[in-house]
Amino acid sequence: MITLDMVYDAQKTLKGVVRETAMIHANKINENLYLKSENLQLTGSFKLRGAYYKVSTLTEEEKEKGVIAASAGNHAQGVALACTRMGVKSYICMPAYAPLAKIEATKSYGGEPILVPGTFDDAALEATRLVEEKGYTFVAPFNDEKVIAGQATIGLEILEQLPDVDTIVVQIGGGGLISGVAYAIKQLKPECKIIGVQTCATPSMAASREAGRVVKVEDASTIADGIHVLQPGDITFDMCEQYVDEIVTVTEDEIAVAILTLMEQQKTVAEGAGATSVAAVLAGKVETKGQKVCCIVSGGNIDVTMLNRVITRGLITTGRLTELTTKLVDKVGALQDMLKIITNVGANIVNINHERESIRVEVNGCLVHMILETRNVEHQERLLRELREAGYVIF
Repeated sequence: MITLDMVYDAQKTLKGVVRETAMIHANKINENLYLKSENLQLTGSFKLRGAYYKVSTLTEEEKEKGVIAASAGNHAQGVALACTRMGVKSYICMPAYAPLAKIEATKSYGGEPILVPGTFDDAALEATRLVEEKGYTFVAPFNDEKVIAGQATIGLEILEQLPDVDTIVVQIGGGGLISGVAYAIKQLKPECKIIGVQTCATPSMAASREAGRVVKVEDASTIADGIHVLQPGDITFDMCEQYVDEIVTVTEDEIAVAILTLMEQQKTVAEGAGATSVAAVLAGKVETKGQKVCCIVSGGNIDVTMLNRVITRGLITTGRLTELTTKLVDKVGALQDMLKIITNVGANIVNINHERESIRVEVNGCLVHMILETRNVEHQERLLRELREAGYVIF
Protein backbone atom coordinates (compact mmCIF):
# COMPACT_ATOMS: atom_id res chain seq x y z
CA MET A 1 0.00 0.00 0.00
CA ILE A 2 0.97 3.63 -0.37
CA THR A 3 3.16 5.07 2.39
CA LEU A 4 4.30 8.55 3.30
CA ASP A 5 7.87 7.51 2.49
CA MET A 6 6.67 6.63 -1.02
CA VAL A 7 5.13 10.09 -1.38
CA TYR A 8 8.37 11.77 -0.29
CA ASP A 9 10.30 9.56 -2.71
CA ALA A 10 7.95 10.69 -5.48
CA GLN A 11 8.54 14.31 -4.52
CA LYS A 12 12.32 13.74 -4.72
CA THR A 13 12.00 11.97 -8.09
CA LEU A 14 9.84 14.74 -9.53
CA LYS A 15 12.11 17.56 -8.40
CA GLY A 16 13.35 19.38 -11.49
CA VAL A 17 10.85 17.49 -13.66
CA VAL A 18 7.49 19.01 -12.71
CA ARG A 19 6.69 22.57 -11.72
CA GLU A 20 5.83 23.48 -8.17
CA THR A 21 2.67 25.25 -9.29
CA ALA A 22 1.56 28.50 -7.71
CA MET A 23 -0.94 28.90 -4.90
CA ILE A 24 -3.11 31.85 -5.94
CA HIS A 25 -5.30 33.82 -3.55
CA ALA A 26 -8.53 34.12 -5.56
CA ASN A 27 -9.96 36.96 -3.46
CA LYS A 28 -11.88 38.38 -6.43
CA ILE A 29 -13.99 35.24 -6.35
CA ASN A 30 -14.06 34.65 -2.59
CA GLU A 31 -11.96 36.19 0.17
CA ASN A 32 -11.25 32.75 1.62
CA LEU A 33 -10.51 30.96 -1.65
CA TYR A 34 -7.09 29.79 -2.86
CA LEU A 35 -6.28 28.03 -6.13
CA LYS A 36 -3.62 25.34 -6.54
CA SER A 37 -2.91 26.00 -10.22
CA GLU A 38 -2.10 22.59 -11.72
CA ASN A 39 -3.54 23.92 -14.97
CA LEU A 40 -0.15 25.65 -15.31
CA GLN A 41 1.74 22.36 -14.87
CA LEU A 42 3.84 20.98 -17.72
CA THR A 43 1.44 19.24 -20.17
CA GLY A 44 -1.33 21.44 -18.74
CA SER A 45 -2.45 19.16 -15.90
CA PHE A 46 -1.41 17.35 -12.71
CA LYS A 47 -1.21 14.00 -14.50
CA LEU A 48 2.49 14.30 -15.28
CA ARG A 49 3.28 13.77 -11.58
CA GLY A 50 1.81 10.29 -11.25
CA ALA A 51 2.78 9.19 -14.74
CA TYR A 52 6.42 10.20 -14.39
CA TYR A 53 6.84 8.61 -10.98
CA LYS A 54 5.26 5.35 -12.15
CA VAL A 55 7.42 5.10 -15.29
CA SER A 56 10.54 5.93 -13.26
CA THR A 57 9.95 2.81 -11.13
CA LEU A 58 9.70 0.37 -14.06
CA THR A 59 12.41 -2.20 -14.66
CA GLU A 60 14.67 -1.91 -17.68
CA GLU A 61 12.90 -4.94 -19.20
CA GLU A 62 9.50 -3.25 -18.80
CA LYS A 63 10.80 -0.05 -20.33
CA GLU A 64 12.25 -1.98 -23.25
CA LYS A 65 8.87 -3.57 -24.07
CA GLY A 66 7.15 -0.20 -24.10
CA VAL A 67 4.36 1.39 -22.14
CA ILE A 68 0.63 1.61 -22.81
CA ALA A 69 -1.98 3.75 -21.07
CA ALA A 70 -5.67 4.60 -21.33
CA SER A 71 -6.68 8.23 -21.06
CA ALA A 72 -9.22 10.88 -22.05
CA GLY A 73 -6.27 13.18 -22.71
CA ASN A 74 -4.36 14.50 -19.69
CA HIS A 75 -2.92 11.20 -18.46
CA ALA A 76 -2.02 10.49 -22.08
CA GLN A 77 0.12 13.62 -22.26
CA GLY A 78 1.75 12.91 -18.92
CA VAL A 79 2.67 9.34 -19.88
CA ALA A 80 3.87 10.44 -23.32
CA LEU A 81 6.18 13.13 -21.94
CA ALA A 82 7.45 10.92 -19.10
CA CYS A 83 8.26 8.07 -21.47
CA THR A 84 9.91 10.33 -24.04
CA ARG A 85 12.17 11.86 -21.38
CA MET A 86 13.21 8.36 -20.26
CA GLY A 87 13.59 6.97 -23.77
CA VAL A 88 10.58 4.65 -23.55
CA LYS A 89 8.07 4.05 -26.37
CA SER A 90 4.49 4.89 -25.35
CA TYR A 91 1.10 3.96 -26.79
CA ILE A 92 -2.07 5.66 -25.54
CA CYS A 93 -5.60 4.28 -25.93
CA MET A 94 -7.89 7.32 -26.02
CA PRO A 95 -11.70 7.57 -26.33
CA ALA A 96 -12.66 8.67 -29.82
CA TYR A 97 -14.48 11.69 -28.30
CA ALA A 98 -11.25 13.05 -26.74
CA PRO A 99 -10.65 16.70 -27.71
CA LEU A 100 -8.48 17.09 -30.80
CA ALA A 101 -6.15 19.39 -28.89
CA LYS A 102 -5.38 16.61 -26.38
CA ILE A 103 -4.83 14.05 -29.14
CA GLU A 104 -2.42 16.33 -30.98
CA ALA A 105 -0.65 17.27 -27.74
CA THR A 106 -0.14 13.57 -26.96
CA LYS A 107 1.54 13.15 -30.34
CA SER A 108 3.72 16.22 -29.75
CA TYR A 109 5.03 14.72 -26.49
CA GLY A 110 6.08 11.55 -28.34
CA GLY A 111 3.13 9.27 -27.61
CA GLU A 112 1.26 7.22 -30.21
CA PRO A 113 -2.53 7.66 -29.76
CA ILE A 114 -4.84 4.72 -30.43
CA LEU A 115 -8.40 6.05 -30.75
CA VAL A 116 -11.06 3.70 -29.39
CA PRO A 117 -14.82 4.10 -30.03
CA GLY A 118 -16.85 4.62 -26.85
CA THR A 119 -15.95 5.88 -23.40
CA PHE A 120 -12.79 5.92 -21.30
CA ASP A 121 -13.77 2.48 -20.00
CA ASP A 122 -13.73 1.13 -23.55
CA ALA A 123 -10.27 2.61 -24.07
CA ALA A 124 -9.11 0.95 -20.86
CA LEU A 125 -10.38 -2.44 -22.05
CA GLU A 126 -8.49 -2.06 -25.32
CA ALA A 127 -5.31 -1.15 -23.45
CA THR A 128 -5.70 -4.27 -21.32
CA ARG A 129 -6.10 -6.39 -24.46
CA LEU A 130 -2.93 -4.91 -25.98
CA VAL A 131 -0.98 -5.62 -22.78
CA GLU A 132 -1.80 -9.31 -23.22
CA GLU A 133 -1.15 -9.27 -26.95
CA LYS A 134 2.00 -7.14 -27.16
CA GLY A 135 3.52 -7.41 -23.69
CA TYR A 136 3.40 -3.67 -22.99
CA THR A 137 3.52 -2.39 -19.42
CA PHE A 138 0.26 -0.73 -18.44
CA VAL A 139 0.41 2.63 -16.66
CA ALA A 140 -2.97 3.06 -15.01
CA PRO A 141 -4.48 6.55 -14.93
CA PHE A 142 -5.61 6.30 -11.30
CA ASN A 143 -5.83 2.79 -9.81
CA ASP A 144 -2.13 2.36 -9.08
CA GLU A 145 -0.21 3.06 -5.87
CA LYS A 146 2.81 4.64 -7.62
CA VAL A 147 0.56 6.90 -9.69
CA ILE A 148 -1.36 7.88 -6.55
CA ALA A 149 1.92 8.62 -4.75
CA GLY A 150 2.92 10.96 -7.57
CA GLN A 151 -0.37 12.84 -7.35
CA ALA A 152 0.03 13.01 -3.55
CA THR A 153 2.96 15.39 -4.00
CA ILE A 154 0.35 18.09 -4.65
CA GLY A 155 -0.80 17.62 -1.07
CA LEU A 156 2.75 18.17 0.20
CA GLU A 157 3.03 21.36 -1.84
CA ILE A 158 -0.32 22.67 -0.57
CA LEU A 159 0.81 22.29 3.05
CA GLU A 160 4.09 24.05 2.26
CA GLN A 161 2.36 26.93 0.47
CA LEU A 162 -0.77 27.24 2.64
CA PRO A 163 -0.01 25.55 5.98
CA ASP A 164 -3.15 26.91 7.66
CA VAL A 165 -5.52 25.51 5.03
CA ASP A 166 -8.82 24.28 6.48
CA THR A 167 -10.48 22.61 3.46
CA ILE A 168 -9.15 21.22 0.19
CA VAL A 169 -11.58 20.68 -2.70
CA VAL A 170 -10.52 18.06 -5.25
CA GLN A 171 -12.17 16.79 -8.42
CA ILE A 172 -12.82 13.05 -8.77
CA GLY A 173 -12.83 10.97 -11.94
CA GLY A 174 -11.28 7.60 -11.20
CA GLY A 175 -10.01 8.92 -7.89
CA GLY A 176 -6.23 8.96 -8.27
CA LEU A 177 -5.78 12.66 -7.55
CA ILE A 178 -8.04 12.85 -4.52
CA SER A 179 -6.69 9.57 -3.11
CA GLY A 180 -3.14 10.88 -3.20
CA VAL A 181 -3.92 14.36 -1.92
CA ALA A 182 -6.25 13.09 0.81
CA TYR A 183 -3.72 10.50 1.98
CA ALA A 184 -0.86 13.00 2.24
CA ILE A 185 -2.99 15.64 3.96
CA LYS A 186 -4.57 13.28 6.48
CA GLN A 187 -1.13 11.92 7.47
CA LEU A 188 0.28 15.40 8.08
CA LYS A 189 -2.77 17.50 8.98
CA PRO A 190 -5.68 15.19 9.83
CA GLU A 191 -7.99 18.04 10.87
CA CYS A 192 -7.98 19.43 7.31
CA LYS A 193 -11.22 18.58 5.51
CA ILE A 194 -11.08 16.91 2.08
CA ILE A 195 -14.10 17.42 -0.19
CA GLY A 196 -14.40 15.60 -3.50
CA VAL A 197 -16.37 16.91 -6.48
CA GLN A 198 -17.95 14.97 -9.34
CA THR A 199 -20.31 15.85 -12.15
CA CYS A 200 -24.01 15.09 -11.77
CA ALA A 201 -23.68 13.35 -15.16
CA THR A 202 -21.31 10.56 -14.07
CA PRO A 203 -20.92 10.53 -10.25
CA SER A 204 -19.24 7.12 -10.10
CA MET A 205 -17.32 7.58 -6.84
CA ALA A 206 -20.32 9.17 -5.10
CA ALA A 207 -22.54 6.28 -6.24
CA SER A 208 -19.95 3.74 -5.13
CA ARG A 209 -19.68 5.38 -1.75
CA GLU A 210 -23.45 5.32 -1.33
CA ALA A 211 -23.53 1.63 -2.31
CA GLY A 212 -20.61 0.75 -0.07
CA ARG A 213 -18.77 -0.90 -2.95
CA VAL A 214 -17.39 -0.07 -6.40
CA VAL A 215 -20.24 0.39 -8.88
CA LYS A 216 -20.49 1.49 -12.49
CA VAL A 217 -22.81 4.35 -13.43
CA GLU A 218 -24.55 4.86 -16.76
CA ASP A 219 -22.79 6.93 -19.36
CA ALA A 220 -23.79 10.56 -19.95
CA SER A 221 -22.23 13.51 -21.75
CA THR A 222 -20.31 16.12 -19.79
CA ILE A 223 -18.04 19.08 -20.50
CA ALA A 224 -15.74 17.71 -17.79
CA ASP A 225 -14.21 15.04 -20.03
CA GLY A 226 -11.16 14.70 -17.79
CA ILE A 227 -13.28 13.13 -15.02
CA HIS A 228 -15.66 11.27 -17.32
CA VAL A 229 -15.08 7.89 -15.63
CA LEU A 230 -17.96 5.46 -15.15
CA GLN A 231 -16.31 3.22 -12.52
CA PRO A 232 -13.61 4.13 -9.98
CA GLY A 233 -10.79 1.78 -9.05
CA ASP A 234 -10.84 -0.53 -6.04
CA ILE A 235 -7.70 1.06 -4.60
CA THR A 236 -9.00 4.60 -5.03
CA PHE A 237 -12.42 3.67 -3.66
CA ASP A 238 -10.89 2.25 -0.50
CA MET A 239 -8.71 5.33 -0.05
CA CYS A 240 -11.64 7.70 -0.59
CA GLU A 241 -13.67 5.75 1.96
CA GLN A 242 -10.86 6.17 4.46
CA TYR A 243 -9.60 9.70 3.82
CA VAL A 244 -12.26 11.78 2.01
CA ASP A 245 -14.73 13.59 4.26
CA GLU A 246 -17.47 14.38 1.73
CA ILE A 247 -18.33 14.15 -1.97
CA VAL A 248 -20.55 16.72 -3.70
CA THR A 249 -21.75 16.97 -7.30
CA VAL A 250 -22.02 19.89 -9.72
CA THR A 251 -24.12 20.46 -12.83
CA GLU A 252 -22.93 21.27 -16.33
CA ASP A 253 -24.16 24.86 -15.96
CA GLU A 254 -22.28 25.25 -12.67
CA ILE A 255 -19.09 24.03 -14.34
CA ALA A 256 -19.56 26.47 -17.23
CA VAL A 257 -20.04 29.35 -14.79
CA ALA A 258 -16.84 28.33 -12.96
CA ILE A 259 -14.81 28.29 -16.20
CA LEU A 260 -16.15 31.74 -17.09
CA THR A 261 -15.52 33.10 -13.58
CA LEU A 262 -11.93 31.84 -13.54
CA MET A 263 -11.29 33.52 -16.89
CA GLU A 264 -12.87 36.83 -15.93
CA GLN A 265 -11.86 37.14 -12.29
CA GLN A 266 -8.52 35.31 -12.17
CA LYS A 267 -7.39 35.46 -15.82
CA THR A 268 -6.81 31.71 -15.81
CA VAL A 269 -8.05 29.04 -18.20
CA ALA A 270 -9.42 25.79 -16.78
CA GLU A 271 -10.90 22.82 -18.59
CA GLY A 272 -14.23 21.40 -17.45
CA ALA A 273 -12.74 18.88 -15.04
CA GLY A 274 -10.27 21.44 -13.73
CA ALA A 275 -13.03 23.91 -12.85
CA THR A 276 -15.32 21.51 -10.97
CA SER A 277 -13.68 22.28 -7.62
CA VAL A 278 -14.35 25.99 -8.06
CA ALA A 279 -17.85 25.21 -9.34
CA ALA A 280 -18.62 23.53 -6.02
CA VAL A 281 -17.56 26.65 -4.11
CA LEU A 282 -19.45 29.05 -6.39
CA ALA A 283 -22.59 26.91 -6.11
CA GLY A 284 -22.46 27.07 -2.31
CA LYS A 285 -21.74 23.37 -1.88
CA VAL A 286 -18.57 24.01 0.13
CA GLU A 287 -18.53 26.08 3.31
CA THR A 288 -16.07 28.99 3.02
CA LYS A 289 -17.09 31.26 5.91
CA GLY A 290 -14.23 31.44 8.38
CA GLN A 291 -12.35 28.75 6.42
CA LYS A 292 -9.28 28.86 4.19
CA VAL A 293 -10.38 26.81 1.21
CA CYS A 294 -7.99 25.52 -1.44
CA CYS A 295 -9.41 24.37 -4.77
CA ILE A 296 -7.18 22.33 -7.04
CA VAL A 297 -7.53 23.55 -10.62
CA SER A 298 -6.39 20.24 -12.03
CA GLY A 299 -6.06 21.04 -15.74
CA GLY A 300 -6.31 23.69 -18.42
CA ASN A 301 -6.39 21.61 -21.60
CA ILE A 302 -9.67 22.80 -23.05
CA ASP A 303 -10.32 22.78 -26.79
CA VAL A 304 -10.81 26.35 -28.08
CA THR A 305 -14.05 25.44 -29.86
CA MET A 306 -15.39 23.93 -26.65
CA LEU A 307 -14.24 27.02 -24.74
CA ASN A 308 -16.37 29.24 -26.96
CA ARG A 309 -19.48 27.11 -26.29
CA VAL A 310 -18.77 26.95 -22.58
CA ILE A 311 -18.41 30.73 -22.32
CA THR A 312 -21.73 31.19 -24.08
CA ARG A 313 -23.39 28.73 -21.72
CA GLY A 314 -21.87 30.48 -18.74
CA LEU A 315 -23.16 33.85 -19.95
CA ILE A 316 -26.67 32.43 -20.40
CA THR A 317 -26.64 30.76 -16.97
CA THR A 318 -25.59 33.97 -15.22
CA GLY A 319 -28.20 36.05 -17.05
CA ARG A 320 -25.73 37.96 -19.18
CA LEU A 321 -27.11 36.65 -22.45
CA THR A 322 -30.87 36.53 -22.93
CA GLU A 323 -32.51 34.69 -25.80
CA LEU A 324 -36.18 35.30 -26.49
CA THR A 325 -38.81 34.88 -29.18
CA THR A 326 -42.10 36.75 -29.45
CA LYS A 327 -44.88 37.52 -31.93
CA LEU A 328 -45.70 40.94 -33.36
CA VAL A 329 -48.53 42.28 -35.48
CA ASP A 330 -47.05 42.98 -38.91
CA LYS A 331 -47.57 46.73 -39.07
CA VAL A 332 -45.42 49.84 -39.29
CA GLY A 333 -43.77 50.69 -35.97
CA ALA A 334 -44.55 47.41 -34.20
CA LEU A 335 -40.89 46.37 -33.96
CA GLN A 336 -39.84 49.89 -33.02
CA ASP A 337 -42.27 49.93 -30.09
CA MET A 338 -40.78 46.74 -28.67
CA LEU A 339 -37.22 47.95 -29.19
CA LYS A 340 -38.00 51.11 -27.19
CA ILE A 341 -38.81 48.95 -24.16
CA ILE A 342 -35.58 47.00 -24.60
CA THR A 343 -33.58 50.23 -24.92
CA ASN A 344 -35.19 51.81 -21.85
CA VAL A 345 -34.36 48.73 -19.77
CA GLY A 346 -30.72 49.00 -20.88
CA ALA A 347 -30.31 45.72 -22.74
CA ASN A 348 -28.11 45.52 -25.82
CA ILE A 349 -29.10 43.64 -28.98
CA VAL A 350 -26.52 41.08 -30.14
CA ASN A 351 -28.64 39.46 -32.84
CA ILE A 352 -32.17 39.94 -34.16
CA ASN A 353 -34.18 37.96 -36.71
CA HIS A 354 -37.49 39.34 -38.03
CA GLU A 355 -39.48 36.58 -39.77
CA ARG A 356 -42.64 37.63 -41.61
CA GLU A 357 -43.42 34.32 -43.28
CA SER A 358 -43.73 31.57 -40.70
CA ILE A 359 -46.24 28.81 -40.11
CA ARG A 360 -45.96 29.60 -36.42
CA VAL A 361 -47.74 32.97 -36.69
CA GLU A 362 -50.98 34.34 -38.05
CA VAL A 363 -51.25 35.78 -41.58
CA ASN A 364 -50.97 39.35 -40.27
CA GLY A 365 -48.22 38.53 -37.79
CA CYS A 366 -44.46 38.10 -37.68
CA LEU A 367 -41.97 36.31 -35.47
CA VAL A 368 -39.04 38.08 -33.80
CA HIS A 369 -36.12 36.17 -32.30
CA MET A 370 -33.46 38.10 -30.38
CA ILE A 371 -30.26 37.53 -28.42
CA LEU A 372 -29.59 40.34 -25.96
CA GLU A 373 -26.79 41.31 -23.60
CA THR A 374 -28.06 41.79 -20.06
CA ARG A 375 -26.15 42.52 -16.86
CA ASN A 376 -27.31 39.68 -14.62
CA VAL A 377 -30.31 37.50 -13.75
CA GLU A 378 -32.12 40.40 -12.05
CA HIS A 379 -31.68 42.60 -15.11
CA GLN A 380 -32.87 39.77 -17.33
CA GLU A 381 -35.97 39.24 -15.20
CA ARG A 382 -36.78 42.96 -15.31
CA LEU A 383 -36.54 42.97 -19.11
CA LEU A 384 -38.86 39.99 -19.50
CA ARG A 385 -41.30 41.39 -16.94
CA GLU A 386 -41.59 44.76 -18.71
CA LEU A 387 -42.09 43.08 -22.08
CA ARG A 388 -44.85 40.87 -20.67
CA GLU A 389 -46.50 43.84 -18.96
CA ALA A 390 -46.56 45.58 -22.33
CA GLY A 391 -48.53 42.64 -23.74
CA TYR A 392 -45.80 40.65 -25.45
CA VAL A 393 -45.92 36.84 -25.15
CA ILE A 394 -42.39 35.52 -24.65
CA PHE A 395 -41.56 31.95 -25.61
